[in-house]
Amino acid sequence: MQNRTLEIGVGLFLLAGILALLLLALRVSGLSASPSSDTYKLYANFDNIAGLTVRSKVTMAGVTIGRVTAIDLDRDSFTGRVTMELEKRLDNLPSDSTASILTAGLLGEKYVGISVGGDETVLKDGGVIHDTQSSLVLEDLIGKFLLNSVGKEAK
Repeated sequence: MQNRTLEIGVGLFLLAGILALLLLALRVSGLSASPSSDTYKLYANFDNIAGLTVRSKVTMAGVTIGRVTAIDLDRDSFTGRVTMELEKRLDNLPSDSTASILTAGLLGEKYVGISVGGDETVLKDGGVIHDTQSSLVLEDLIGKFLLNSVGKEAK
């Protein structure tokens, strides 16, 4: 009987550990089991969204306020269209706010940063942020640097 109780205790402890690891993995990955019902959608068009992925963070002043839910190509303007879901409590963003694709850390994780504008009108659900700054592509910068240095040596 003592042996059986010990085995059940070890099994429950192991099960609790596996559940804790699963919960930690969900938290770190940004996935959640509950649907996000207290959110609203905003859209932004960028010339270059290199490195930005679905479920990337949307931040304001360093605080996470939402997630990127979709990335598409706008067929009219041929730009990248980013769909963001922001927390409903921030439904008073001015319509002249700006969205930038920024890089976090050394690994280069991309996220959207929103800077608040000063306009009296606010962005509603389904609104579009028109003032955007695209992703900085390291390869483009290296190419420009090399072409500039080669062009100067040829003269």
